[in-house]
Amino acid sequence: MKFPKLGSRKSIVVYIATVVNLTIIYSLIFIYLTKIEPQPEHSNMITAVYWVISSMTTVGYGDVVLTSNAGRAFSVLVQISGVVMIFGMMFPLVISPWLERTIKDILPLQAPEGMTGHIIICGYNRLVETLIDELKEHDLSFIIVEKDEHLIHELVEKEIPCIFGSASNEDVLKNANIENARIVIANDTDEENANIVLTAREYTDVDIIAIVEDTSKAKYLKYAGASRVVSPKSLVGRFIGQKAIDPFVSRLTGATEFFEGVSIVEFPIYPNSQLIGNTFETAAIRERTGANVVGIWKSGSLSFNPHAGDIIKDNSVLLAIGTTEQLSKLKKLTR
Repeated sequence: MKFPKLGSRKSIVVYIATVVNLTIIYSLIFIYLTKIEPQPEHSNMITAVYWVISSMTTVGYGDVVLTSNAGRAFSVLVQISGVVMIFGMMFPLVISPWLERTIKDILPLQAPEGMTGHIIICGYNRLVETLIDELKEHDLSFIIVEKDEHLIHELVEKEIPCIFGSASNEDVLKNANIENARIVIANDTDEENANIVLTAREYTDVDIIAIVEDTSKAKYLKYAGASRVVSPKSLVGRFIGQKAIDPFVSRLTGATEFFEGVSIVEFPIYPNSQLIGNTFETAAIRERTGANVVGIWKSGSLSFNPHAGDIIKDNSVLLAIGTTEQLSKLKKLTR
C-alpha cells in the first residue's frame, strides 16, 4: 500500500491530528457506554483516555473492561484502529521518512576539503572497481559520484572517496569540486553520460572521457563536449581483425591510455596460451601479473562481469586494465 509522499512536518501533523481526534471520539463513546452498562465509576474523561490509549496500543491492562455486547464490539474496533494507526500510518508517514532522512544525512555529499587535481568518476561498476587499484598505486586522487545509495554505503565501508547524487546535477558536480578537477569520467548509461558531459562542460574545460556502450552514439557525446569517447566493444573489435599480429612485438598494440601509465587493452587468447581451459579463479591473472581483467568477449557478446568460474577459451578476448609492465606480463600469458 502506497501513501502519498508528504513533507516530513505535514506527515507528522496529519498523523497527530488523526490520533487526537480518534482518541477524543473514542473517549466520548466510552463514557457513553460506561453510563449504559452501568459503570459510573469509569464515566470520566481521564479513565476514558486511559482506556482508549491502552486499547489502541493493544496493551490491555484489564482493569477497565466493557462487558456489554456493544462494549465488546467497540473494544474490538478501537484495537483494530490502533493497529492501523501504528503499522498502517505511523510507519509509512512518520518513521519511514525519518529513517530515510537519517540515512541520507550520513551519506557523503561533499568532496574532502582542499581536494584539487583529482579525477571525478561518474558511475561505479566493475570497470571502476579495478581501475581504483591502479589509481591508488599511482597515488592519483579521485572521487566517485554515484546515485545508488547501496553502492555509496559499500564505498564508504571500503573507505573509497565518494559522494551521493546524480552526476548530471550541477550542484552534485560542484560538490565534487569540478572546478579544480583533473579529469572527469562519464561512466553511466549513454543517455546519462550525455547529460553528464553537457553539465560538466558548463563549469570546466577539463578533459572529459565518456565511456560509450553503443558506438553509434559516440558522435553525440563528442558534440556534447566530451574530449574523448572510449568504446570497449569497438576496441575489442579491432583486436578481432588483427589475427596476424606478431607475437613477439613488445609494445601493447591497441592500448587506450586513461591516465599516465594506466591503460585498458584487449588481449585475444592464442591457441597455445597456457590460460586456455582455466577458469579465472585457477588462472589467477591478477596474482600473477597485477593486471585486472574487467571484461571478456564470449558467445558473441562482451560481458563486463566475468565470474571466477568462467572458462577461458581459445576464442576468448580479455579486456584488462593495468600499467605497461602488468599488461606486458598478461600479454605473455595470452600468447
